[in-house]
Amino acid sequence: MEHRTLSRRGFLGLGAALGGAVALDAVGGTARAAAGPRRDRWPTTLRLPNGFHPAGIAVGRAPYAYFGSLLGGAVHRVSLASGEGTVLHPGLGEGHNAVGLQVDAHGRLFVAGGWGRVVTVLDGATGAVLRTYQVGAASTAVNHVVVTARAAWFTDAFNGLLFGVPFGPRGELPAQDAVVTLPLSGDWVQGTADQITATGIAETPDRRALLVVNSSADGGTLYRVDPADGTARRVALGGLKLPTTNGIAVHGRTLYAPRQYDLAVVRLDRAGGRGRQVGEVADPRFDVPCAVAVYRDRLYLPNSRFPLDPTPDTEYNAIAIPVPGKGIPF
Repeated sequence: MEHRTLSRRGFLGLGAALGGAVALDAVGGTARAAAGPRRDRWPTTLRLPNGFHPAGIAVGRAPYAYFGSLLGGAVHRVSLASGEGTVLHPGLGEGHNAVGLQVDAHGRLFVAGGWGRVVTVLDGATGAVLRTYQVGAASTAVNHVVVTARAAWFTDAFNGLLFGVPFGPRGELPAQDAVVTLPLSGDWVQGTADQITATGIAETPDRRALLVVNSSADGGTLYRVDPADGTARRVALGGLKLPTTNGIAVHGRTLYAPRQYDLAVVRLDRAGGRGRQVGEVADPRFDVPCAVAVYRDRLYLPNSRFPLDPTPDTEYNAIAIPVPGKGIPF
């Protein structure tokens, strides 16, 4: 594992782009809410440990949010009902990150390991490590993740690659040698060697392809990627740019794309080949949100606070807002 020493500007730039992941339950469902206050009284601010430096969020069927830290790769779990949290996994230490996260239908948490080049699969209830995978090369930064019915797919921030962890017939995790390295081709435009390019990833509404944010191409572009061969086609968004978009989420046919100071809301066609912006949401509590997760009628967004230097005493949180159209006007 290569540990990189970055300038302050480089570290913050990497953190901004590595600051989240797709955080939407890929299967959906109507899990029973945890005991506690009525959902409309659930907290709208979730406090994270001081110095945690959140980089991603995942929410599955159960009412818990998982957050990853850029500093050492710890994972923190918070009850959406009470706001109480605990460290689920302490991380792998210096040189490692926990960037994008997503929960699958089996309650497993998939964690993108940033510069550490490690994909970690945790038990979402106990934090036990179920499997780890080493991916990429020395220049790889494993960035964001989406879980589909067949695989977990991860972006590489710098190399125009996706990494796939394919599942067995009953969802079994594979051996290391089954991990797929998929080069992106077609319309994909890769940035320079030191330019962050691939960031957020999600599944198309029809679940036949992947959506990948390219933060460097033409001021920030969305691509539809065929997971069979890596062919990428630019998604027509009517001029919308996504230069600072990190973790994205697709819910039904709606794409939620956090930007530095607001949240873009995009209506997609079923195939994910076209979309149009239908609104944008701002909130005074936004402090450079780095990702978004959906749970029922709420969106949850962790605040990365870039370019604030992280210290052991720096305060971090995530906020909840109503799903646009359910309490928030466009």
